[in-house]
Amino acid sequence: MKAALLTAMNEPLEIRDDVGLSELGPHDVHVKVSSSGVCHSDLSAQNGTIPMPPPCVLGHEGAGVIQEVGSNVKELAAGDHVVLSFLPACRQCKSCLRGQSYLCEHALHVMTTPHFVVDGGAVNGFNGIGTFAEEMVISEHCCIKIDPEIPLDVASLVGCGVTTGVGAAINSAAVKPGSSVVVFGCGGVGISAIQGARIAGAAEILAVDMVESKLEHAKHFGATHVCTPDAFEQMKMEITAGEGFDYALECIGNPITIRATYDAARRGGTAVIVGVGRMTENVTFSAFELFFADKILRGSMYGSANVRTFMPELLRLWRSGQLDLESMISQKIKLEGVNDAFQAMKDGTVIRSVIDFQ
Repeated sequence: MKAALLTAMNEPLEIRDDVGLSELGPHDVHVKVSSSGVCHSDLSAQNGTIPMPPPCVLGHEGAGVIQEVGSNVKELAAGDHVVLSFLPACRQCKSCLRGQSYLCEHALHVMTTPHFVVDGGAVNGFNGIGTFAEEMVISEHCCIKIDPEIPLDVASLVGCGVTTGVGAAINSAAVKPGSSVVVFGCGGVGISAIQGARIAGAAEILAVDMVESKLEHAKHFGATHVCTPDAFEQMKMEITAGEGFDYALECIGNPITIRATYDAARRGGTAVIVGVGRMTENVTFSAFELFFADKILRGSMYGSANVRTFMPELLRLWRSGQLDLESMISQKIKLEGVNDAFQAMKDGTVIRSVIDFQ
């Protein structure tokens, strides 16, 4: 089958047509991928921000149809349509039982178990998945069954960016009706965070980005105000009288914008870090300001979402017209165009590219 492999850091992906699959384990399923989003995290794996040693099959945001299930799989069957979750939800570990499946204790095992075969050797998929492939073998705990009437290109976006962004606003930040929100970064995740804040009832939503075209997209998805970084202080004064925002969300993963996000939240407000930064980069806070500002500073892993319930809820919001997913698909491409999609992402000219395997 065809798949896109990362063979060296900071190099274009290699498109191959001779990639195989490992044998199906008792708790695995065999999925034919119909659509895969091209997410910035894939670019972060390519450039080393997210540790993912090559060779590996990139892609972690997708949807498809189950072809076969392992001997111990009870809740899924061939023909089921599924969204692929890059984090498992086993429903048995302590994290899952306390309602934090986004911290599932089986994640490391799933992410480090190779299911692809290249030149006779076992190869990992990015985050344990690898949606830049026509087919895959994956843990049953990473498959969320959905209504077969839902278009799989739309459903694929829920596999990462939409769950992460909407979840960051609704679950991690817990945005309240009538509140003020600022979102730094208007890529696919940032756009989703804006939609999440709108759905939660925020009165003012400021979108901040360096790319003017992304700010236009932000308006479409629900931002009430937009600005570039140099105009942020002026907009903060206009919207909050200088006090700062009730909620500030960082969707970039840069120490400078992480620090700016904390500063943008008012005293007693909430700052949520959604973007993935490098392990070697640090952010500095003084011991006094953490005490004196009384702010909530928290991370957001996968939108703090319990995927088995949250992903179907997102698709219900889409069906009811409250969540716009179609407009997020900037361009449809074939697998051979994934490197062009990466370049477009670097240029800031797209929100999401979707690989169409059909």
